[in-house]
Amino acid sequence: MSEIEHTTGTREEWQVARAALAKLEAEQAERNEEVKKKRSELPWVLVDKEYWFDTEEGKRSLADLFDGRSQLLAYNAMYGPDYRIGACPGCTSLADGLDGTLVHLNHSDVTLVCFSRAPIEQLVAYKRRMGWQFPYVSTYGSDFAFDFGLAVTEEQAQQSPELQALIDHPPDSLRQWAHDVGAELKDGLRENPSWIAFAREDGAVYHTYTVSAPDPFVAPYFSFLLERTPKGEPAESQVRRKDEYVLT
Repeated sequence: MSEIEHTTGTREEWQVARAALAKLEAEQAERNEEVKKKRSELPWVLVDKEYWFDTEEGKRSLADLFDGRSQLLAYNAMYGPDYRIGACPGCTSLADGLDGTLVHLNHSDVTLVCFSRAPIEQLVAYKRRMGWQFPYVSTYGSDFAFDFGLAVTEEQAQQSPELQALIDHPPDSLRQWAHDVGAELKDGLRENPSWIAFAREDGAVYHTYTVSAPDPFVAPYFSFLLERTPKGEPAESQVRRKDEYVLT
């Protein structure tokens, strides 16, 4: 971890600086309440197209994924059908923090799943490797990911100047990422890490919310914890899967 500049001072100086920061944090919390209100006011959009998914229990419809609850929250992890090694290490790190939330979400009438476009056999093997318990659902062979902006088609990728710039002139970190997932960038970058939410009411399913990277919400929970540590998150840290760290 690289060293960061910091000051030292007396307890009284700390209290003054902390009070100023507390004021900013309170303003941010107030703003966040406004954002939450706007989010809750988003219109629900009826899902009138039928989608089927591959799961560990066989084929399931979107309505089936609710598992009897009225709300469905899903994380779309970057694991495309062309990834030969595994899911994106960053998405994997985010998913590592989900199992502990399952019981709490379930008791709040929310079912949590993960989506990826890789075939179900690959997802099941990866889930076993990572020791995950949450349902991991494959959108392979379905229009679902493309219809909801969780992935882009080859044609869409070719028409995106931003994607093409990354593919043609990737930074070293992105080259390493492609190596880690085992995919060419033209294929790997077609996946969109996102959270997506649905509601079920009177037998109908509605799309209610989507948020994608680089929004801060689409980050591993430990990133939020690191923000409160003395040195913060390393600027040039390389995210690894939990079974790939070298113990020192």
